[in-house]
Amino acid sequence: MKMHKSAIIAVLLLVNLALPALAESTGLRRLTLRSDTLGWEAVGKVVIGTTGYCTGVLLRTDIVLTAAHCLYSKGTGERRDPKTMIFMAGLRDGKPVATRRVVRAVVSKNYNYSGGDRLMNIQHDVALLQLDQPIATAFAAPFKMQPLANLGREVSVVSYAQGRDETLSWQKKCDVIGRQDDLVAFTCDVHFGSSGAPVFDRSGRRARIVSIVSSGIREPGRNIALGMDVSRIVPGLFAAFRSGKGVF
Repeated sequence: MKMHKSAIIAVLLLVNLALPALAESTGLRRLTLRSDTLGWEAVGKVVIGTTGYCTGVLLRTDIVLTAAHCLYSKGTGERRDPKTMIFMAGLRDGKPVATRRVVRAVVSKNYNYSGGDRLMNIQHDVALLQLDQPIATAFAAPFKMQPLANLGREVSVVSYAQGRDETLSWQKKCDVIGRQDDLVAFTCDVHFGSSGAPVFDRSGRRARIVSIVSSGIREPGRNIALGMDVSRIVPGLFAAFRSGKGVF
């Protein structure tokens, strides 16, 4: 998860349109027991070579949604070979419900890792990974998406992150504090490794993805994360997989 001065500027731009003060967010809950992870198995850890990781979530049995910037080297800015990546679904204390290798990937055509408008990049910080084999829904049932326009005042996030990278952590409720076009700011507790973590609307019978974590800031007493409307971008990425255009 990128966290630097430009992210702070982006946050301030969004929070200028903030909603009225809301109830305080709940804390993180570590999903320690197997029973704790039931229903969340489709959220997994995207291991990137030997250098890092992000969080991802199954949209289909062989397709993982994550952040586009996870597919680039922070040091060189070069695009990573997707075949160096592994998806570990429902990883809990080092034991996943399923492990698959990544064979193909595609990022939003409007995402520019090395430059461009900061807010535009957050809005398009979305990628899909194709796995070498599907993961049976009996082990990890994919989640559906929902437009950001239908989002209420609360969201929920399930993620891995620095200091909690071997087991999922769930923040049941965080507040939406700003929205602008296809961008959203919320008070979820995210850190390095949370990039790509699914942001859920839990108002229905089963949680639906409304966004993923792109970036944010962490300061004493304050956590703010930024995401985008994935439902506007993902259909184009599925089309790219079908056509092969932009796929690597």
